[in-house]
Amino acid sequence: MSRVAVVQSPPVFLDRAQTLAKAVGSVREAAQAGAQLIVFPEAFIPGYPAWIWRLRPGGDMALTEKLHSLLRANSVDLSGEDLAPLSQAAKRDKVAVVCGLHERDSDFGGGTLYNTVVVIGPDGAILNRHRKLMPTNPERMVWGFGDASGLKAVETPCGRIGVMICWESYMPLARYALYAQGVDIYITPTYDSGERCIATMQHIAREGGCWVVSSGCAFRAQDIPDAVPGKAELFRNPDEWVNPGDSVIVAPGGKIAAGPMHEEFGILYADIDLERVGMARRSLDVVGHYARPDVFQLHVNTKPRRPVEFADPHGMSDSADRELE
Repeated sequence: MSRVAVVQSPPVFLDRAQTLAKAVGSVREAAQAGAQLIVFPEAFIPGYPAWIWRLRPGGDMALTEKLHSLLRANSVDLSGEDLAPLSQAAKRDKVAVVCGLHERDSDFGGGTLYNTVVVIGPDGAILNRHRKLMPTNPERMVWGFGDASGLKAVETPCGRIGVMICWESYMPLARYALYAQGVDIYITPTYDSGERCIATMQHIAREGGCWVVSSGCAFRAQDIPDAVPGKAELFRNPDEWVNPGDSVIVAPGGKIAAGPMHEEFGILYADIDLERVGMARRSLDVVGHYARPDVFQLHVNTKPRRPVEFADPHGMSDSADRELE
């Protein structure tokens, strides 16, 4: 039996350092409550860019540039120490942490951001990095497209974890790729909310025979600092719930175990028994006895999608060189 915690609270928008400090405090609180797996929302560091749903594509270009500049400056470079406070907190409290963030590409041009979720192990090491495969609608003005190199399940003391972001949960083949890796806990940091979102989580728990943990973004207009460019024009009613959260934890088979947490802040807890995964798959195992590989086949390209490969003096590309190491 493992205890899972879902943190539903607003970040400090466009401030990586303060948001990380807030996350570290939430890790400590959840760990003291017995949680072994702690989940944060989509793009939590430094906040989901809700303004993209309110900006005009042409007329607000100058404001868009200001916001994006701040977003990029406070994004996370995983090749450096930007995420160190959260990794150290996971190691300190011996917990696994799943957190959404804006990741800044540092391998090539340095100008592209990705909607990324990281899984951090109890030793503080990053076990997986998943970049959102398909940003939704105006999100494509903020984030690049991810690849399937992070579309994988990883082992943790709480079970085998797979991560999908928001509307990726509406991609049947992506879900199937995780099911095929024996995922015990399907985690989805998301900006989605409402009855249809919750019903989707229940469907996935039934379809995949797994635990589903949906970590929703919850914040009001007043939670966006006044210093954020365009705040007064885009979020005029301070009492407005820009997003209600609706975090929920669903047991294998589809029964809600905790939540949904609607228009409130806090930490949602549930105790997870992995035995229920096997019980749920006894009658429906969509990648086992209920699969028909003689009829249907799925091929997943897990190779990182690189824009350029450089050949060494021996005529071997750098990617091929790494494969030989």
